Amino acid sequence: MPLTDTAIRNLDPREKPFKISDSQGLFLLVNPNGSRLWRFKYRFNGREKLLALGKYPLVGLKLAREKRDEAKLLLIDGYDPSAERRKRRREEFLNEGISFSDLAAEYVEKLQREGRAGQTMRKLAWMISLAEPRLGDLEVKQIEAQDVLACLRVVESEGKFETATRLRSTIGSILRYGIATGRLTADPTAALKGALARPQKRHRSALVDKEAFGELLAKIDDYTGEPKTAIALQLLALVAPRPGELRLAAWDEFDLEERVWRVPADRTKMRRPHRVPLPRQAVERLRELERFRTKSGLLFPSTRNWRKAISENTLNLALRRLGYDREQMTAHGFRASFSTIANESGKWNPDAIERALGHVEGNDVRRAYARGEHWDERVEMAQWWADQLDQFRERAQG
Repeated sequence: MPLTDTAIRNLDPREKPFKISDSQGLFLLVNPNGSRLWRFKYRFNGREKLLALGKYPLVGLKLAREKRDEAKLLLIDGYDPSAERRKRRREEFLNEGISFSDLAAEYVEKLQREGRAGQTMRKLAWMISLAEPRLGDLEVKQIEAQDVLACLRVVESEGKFETATRLRSTIGSILRYGIATGRLTADPTAALKGALARPQKRHRSALVDKEAFGELLAKIDDYTGEPKTAIALQLLALVAPRPGELRLAAWDEFDLEERVWRVPADRTKMRRPHRVPLPRQAVERLRELERFRTKSGLLFPSTRNWRKAISENTLNLALRRLGYDREQMTAHGFRASFSTIANESGKWNPDAIERALGHVEGNDVRRAYARGEHWDERVEMAQWWADQLDQFRERAQG
């Protein structure tokens, strides 16, 4: 028997949810908390489905039946009412519009929730600032390839070809996030492939000649600046970490008895914890560094503010003081020196060298089978490398 308003008003909730049918698939779901919810049961492509029609009394009996009949008309025309509702909501969401600036802010918040590194977020903010003047106020669904290209041409005209290429990638990432969240339907940056001048690929400067590297090590030993900076350079050479990992290192990450440094996941580029075996020479440098230990717990606190680590430029500036310009050697270059010389020696498994550098296999299938850390080999390799550095230094000193 079809429902009446009087019957609905007189319904009392029970301990468990129950249904009261009206007609033609329409029923009222009554919950223990007293809420009354309209539902339409139908079949589409042989499958039973439910469509929510609203909450009583906001949606009365008459309106619920009208909504049911609208859904039935869609079924007659071969459309799934639930799918059509989702489609309509997507279209409404898309029609609301959102500016590039607002979408970029959402994208930044997403990456922050994922725990991206501070350096990564600062670079992203800089890239977005380059796009803002031309794209910031535009609705993302109205942005075309020509709009993006005009933005990139401004950067390119300054001779910053690599920056322009990275900016295209950043804008594309933001717009693809917009596609995923229903704000637009296509990525206009895809049409710009080949439109920009190709930047010359530049590798980070590094010394890979053993004799030249030995001369650098000897100069570091004679460094007349801040003693802690000299030790930082020595550790860069000995254990080949990323400069940011060493610069922000804390004492509680080191076990000098076990001779291991445990870099936490939130400071590694790959967002995975990384163990570093410490050779005898590295432990000696760390023991020496302990004389300068502060309450901050940092290995290398700033001389201006002991609560903060040394700046990103400290180590590179120290190399400049030693006579090496940016085309000859950088703080990051110690990693390339280690990788090149260790690989050329033929003594070590290339996978062990990659793991020592904190790299992760890019091939998903190969990574699934190469989960080991090669720890024992890396411990042996770390001591071999430190001993090699001693030999390079001694030859340079005559």
